[in-house]
Amino acid sequence: MNIGVLGGTFDPIHMGHLIIAEEVRARLNLAETLFVPAGEPWLKADNTISPAEHRVEMVRLAIANEPYFKLSTMEVERAGPTYTVDTMAELKGQLGAGDELFFILGWDNLIQLPQWREPSRLIKMCHLVAVPRVGFSVPDLDPLEAIIPGLSQSVILLDTPQIEISSSEIRDRVARGLSIDHLVPEAVDRYIKEHKLYVTE
Repeated sequence: MNIGVLGGTFDPIHMGHLIIAEEVRARLNLAETLFVPAGEPWLKADNTISPAEHRVEMVRLAIANEPYFKLSTMEVERAGPTYTVDTMAELKGQLGAGDELFFILGWDNLIQLPQWREPSRLIKMCHLVAVPRVGFSVPDLDPLEAIIPGLSQSVILLDTPQIEISSSEIRDRVARGLSIDHLVPEAVDRYIKEHKLYVTE
């Protein structure tokens, strides 16, 4: 069974996340895709992120009617900083012998991979599915391969979809009192309003 994994702060989850997950699922014939909200993402340690309970609930609402999408709270339940390599190891331990993991990330994250914890171990546990990120060109795998030998065998570079929605843009729009219709699922829009998320005092 081939399983996709889409991690992120999801602060908030938006239509772009759902489009990417569905495109990758369809193109790679994945049985399901796990959405994994980050606990304490170490690369964003300097950024303030919303409490995990809100981010988890927004993901739950966003994927409620999507039969191939599932929520995993393993990272928010794990104490301390969140590392992808630990998540993949934990997932690997739960899967059957023939199951394959496909970790979905942006072109920008792929370029940063040498800074991640144990990237050489990570690429042995899963395929990396790199999707376009607006403002970034296609990653050159040669310099990455020189730092992380074997990387190019585990990377699947996709050229679509090109998504121009970002969580920071949504937070900014909410703070300015602007509509986020069509940027997030309706249930997520309602949740943000009900809980007054991203509203500056």
